[in-house]
Amino acid sequence: MSLFEQKVSELHERLHKKEISVTDLVDESYKRIGQVEDKVKAFLTLDEENARNQAKRLDDQLVKGENEGALFGMPIGVKDNIVTKNLRTTCASKILENFDPIYDATVVQKLQKAETVTIGKLNMDEFAMGSSNENSAFQATRNPWNTEYVPGGSSGGSAASVASGEVLFSLGSDTGGSIRQPAAYCGVVGLKPTYGRVSRFGLVAFASSLDQIGPVTRTVEDNAYLLEAISGVDPMDSTSANVDVPNFVNSLTGDVRGLKIAVPKEYLGEGVGEEARNSVLEALKVLEGLGAQWEEVSLPHSKYALAAYYLLSSSEASANLSRFDGVRYGHRTDNAETLIEMYKQTRAEGFGDEVKRRIMLGTFSLSSGYYDAYYKKAQKVRTLIKKDFEDVFEKYDVIVGPTTPTPAFKIGEKVDDPLTMYANDILTIPVNLAGVPGISVPCGYAANGLPLGLQMIGKHFDESTIYRAAHAFEQATDFHKQFPKL
Repeated sequence: MSLFEQKVSELHERLHKKEISVTDLVDESYKRIGQVEDKVKAFLTLDEENARNQAKRLDDQLVKGENEGALFGMPIGVKDNIVTKNLRTTCASKILENFDPIYDATVVQKLQKAETVTIGKLNMDEFAMGSSNENSAFQATRNPWNTEYVPGGSSGGSAASVASGEVLFSLGSDTGGSIRQPAAYCGVVGLKPTYGRVSRFGLVAFASSLDQIGPVTRTVEDNAYLLEAISGVDPMDSTSANVDVPNFVNSLTGDVRGLKIAVPKEYLGEGVGEEARNSVLEALKVLEGLGAQWEEVSLPHSKYALAAYYLLSSSEASANLSRFDGVRYGHRTDNAETLIEMYKQTRAEGFGDEVKRRIMLGTFSLSSGYYDAYYKKAQKVRTLIKKDFEDVFEKYDVIVGPTTPTPAFKIGEKVDDPLTMYANDILTIPVNLAGVPGISVPCGYAANGLPLGLQMIGKHFDESTIYRAAHAFEQATDFHKQFPKL
């Protein structure tokens, strides 16, 4: 049995009893990476020397009885758009192929304070733009359940590394479903926190009003431990919220009696596959059996979410990505004679097709004569979508539905059809537009053996309730005990 098939709390206890060491955990990680990485391709950069040195230092602390934190010594992977001091951060883009940051993101500092061990940086869709991990400039990560299929995106490396047992847990980022969708495809637990719960300082921006860093884990309990460690207000991020960080693990009571669940008819309607719909209905039976009640509701403006999201996120991306110009850091072309040529050539050589597509869409939406018709209208739609959620949450505690309309698709199957690819995020995008928290937990398997995800959405800063519901469901089922056979 792999050490990583145990929960954080179990491993922490074994460390405490001196049954295992931090070095054992780090050895387990790199051994597993050696066995499966050529099939999964989850990592872009490994940090083995530093990880082993840190493990040795933490083991010395262990001897002295200094291992207070719940995450002490636990191996973690970090998505490659979260900056790490002196450890290459590429955003899976050629434009940042050789970029070594000079500071750590706030979440990385918090992980260091919690004394986790960073194993390496994880593959993703370039600049977090994509739903399949095929937009990485370096390699396509594969789904551990079947390596002919995508792991989801953009945090595909984050989900695949946890599902395949290479690390105990990982950090991803979620702009329109980029944690929850790959978590569903890979059969693990992924949470997008409330906007502002976790600092974005040091997260390379895609769409600043939508991006959130969040945890990807095997179990809900592990997820709660990791979220608590990375949450909190940050003076370096003016959008981080000054709200208390509760003890999320304490909310995992297993008791959901009287919990009021809303099931939007739009989340089980047209475009949602039979297998995804049935897995959610079965999950609702489980929750009913535990004492929860559910009713069908409507989120009438969710049908406009996809269009609004791609206009808003692309507009913000066109502004955010203007900093990659070859002047200060990153790739600079050798084929330019003038400054303007240098800008153009650098960006033409450095950015991939999907990133260029979104920059152009965003620039168009913000341009004179089109701003009111596209960007401004999309912002108004966003307000209506947020109001839909607020109305439902006046009567209900959580919203439940599928995380994705279907299980994972084959690598190469949709790469030439951007619109179909965008539609994979149709159930996750409204959550980002409204800024509310959402979690995906495994809830079944398709006929081809690939996992399906159940999405639970909560009120602003009420991660505790969705954790309670997700944990109760998890404990009543055994999906979290299934592992892919690589």
